[in-house]
Amino acid sequence: MNLSRSKSLFQRAQQLIPGGVNSPVRAFKNVGGTPPFIQSAKGAYLFDEDGNQYIDYVNSWGPMILGHAYEPVIKAIQEKVIHSTSFGAPTELEIQIAELIIEMVPNIEMVRMVNSGTEACMSAIRLARGYTGKNKFIKFEGCYHGHADMFLVSAGSGVATLGIQQVPGVPEFVAQDTLTAPYNNLTKVEELVSKHKDEIAAVIVEPVAGNMGCVLPQEGFLQGLRKVCDENNILLIFDEVMTGFRLAPGGAQELFNIKADLVTFGKIIGGGLPVGAFAGKKEVMEHIAPSGKIYQAGTLSGNPVAMIAGYTLLKTLHDNPDIYTHLEEKATYLEKGLQEAIGSEGILNQVNRCGSMMSIFFTEYPVTDFVSSSGANNGLFKHFFHGMLEAGIYLPPSSFESWFICNALTKEDLDKTIQAAKEAAKKAKAN
Repeated sequence: MNLSRSKSLFQRAQQLIPGGVNSPVRAFKNVGGTPPFIQSAKGAYLFDEDGNQYIDYVNSWGPMILGHAYEPVIKAIQEKVIHSTSFGAPTELEIQIAELIIEMVPNIEMVRMVNSGTEACMSAIRLARGYTGKNKFIKFEGCYHGHADMFLVSAGSGVATLGIQQVPGVPEFVAQDTLTAPYNNLTKVEELVSKHKDEIAAVIVEPVAGNMGCVLPQEGFLQGLRKVCDENNILLIFDEVMTGFRLAPGGAQELFNIKADLVTFGKIIGGGLPVGAFAGKKEVMEHIAPSGKIYQAGTLSGNPVAMIAGYTLLKTLHDNPDIYTHLEEKATYLEKGLQEAIGSEGILNQVNRCGSMMSIFFTEYPVTDFVSSSGANNGLFKHFFHGMLEAGIYLPPSSFESWFICNALTKEDLDKTIQAAKEAAKKAKAN
C-alpha cells in the first residue's frame, strides 16, 4: 500500500503539532507505522491522500452511525450555515433538539448542551457535587470520561494506549477525590462507599465500556450500582458519550432498563460535529446556572450548525427504529464471521460485542475489566491491525478502543472484512 503522501504529511505535522496529531491515539503509537491522512469519506468508506480506499470501523469514533457524508445531514448543514456559523444567542433549534432528546431517552427532563463529551462529563460531576454537597466520586479502571484532571486516574482510551500510568499536570489533591474500582466489581464499590460514608457525590460509569476495548457489564452490575446509589444518596451518572443513541434510541438506559440520575452525551448527538450534552431530572438540572448557583457556560454551546447536524441525525434514528435492527444483524454477522475466521488460524480470541460496538481481544480468557483487557496479546494485535490496513480495512489503531459499525456497510463489505481478518490473522501468527 502506497502511503508516500501520508508519510510526508505526518513528518510535516510532527514539526508543528505535538506528535503530529490533535488527539493522541491517531498517531498510531500503539501499533506503529504511519497514520493514513484522510482526504474524504462517503458511506462506509474512507479515502486517504494517497488514493487508498478503506472500509471504516472507526467512524469518527462513533458519530457516523449511518455512514459518512449522510446526505440529509450534509444538506441540513449547508442550508443552515448560510445564516451564519454562530450567534451566541438562543435559537428555536436548541429547544427542538432538547425536545427530541427528552422524547427519545428515558428518565430525563432537562438537557444542557456543551461542546464535547469531556465537557459534558466534567459538568455532570460538578453538578453532582453541588447538588449533594459532597466531593468524592467513583469511576472505574479503564473507563475514560474525557481529559479533565479528575478523570485521568486509571483512565482508559488514549491514556491506556500510550501506557501513561500517572499524568503529569494533574495535582495530587485533585486525584484524591477520585476513587477507583475495577469495572464489573460491585463488591469493591460497596467497600469504597462504606469506607467513605457520606463523602461520595456520584458514581460515573460507561454502561458499556468502550475505552478499554468493548467490555460489557456483567449481569447485575448496573442494577447493583443503582441500588448502592439509592441507599447512600449518591447520584448515578451514565457516560453515554459512546452508547447514547447507538445501542438503542434511548441508549443504555433503554437497553438495560436502568435509570441513571444524570446522563452525558457526545458523538452521535452532534452528527459528527463537536457537541456534547448532559441531562437529567428537572429537580437536579435546575441547580445549573442561571436557574441555580452551579456555574457552567460555553460560548459556542448550542451552535446552530452543530445543532442542525445533531437534530437531523437523531430525527432519522427516531423515525426509523428499524435501523437498529439492521445494525444488530450486520454486527452479529460480522462477530460470528470474525470469530470463525481468526479461530480457523488457530488463534485464541474473544470478540466482545454489544449492539454496533465490538472489539477483538487475542486472549483465551473472557475480557470483563481493564486487567483482562490489558492481558490480551497486544503484539499480535499490532500485526493483525497492519494486515487489515493493508487489505483496506481501517480499524481503531489500539486494542483499547472499540470498533463502531455503521449502517452503510453492505454484506460485501462484511465478507471482505471477514476474509481480510483470516489472512491478517495468518500473517500475524507467522510473525
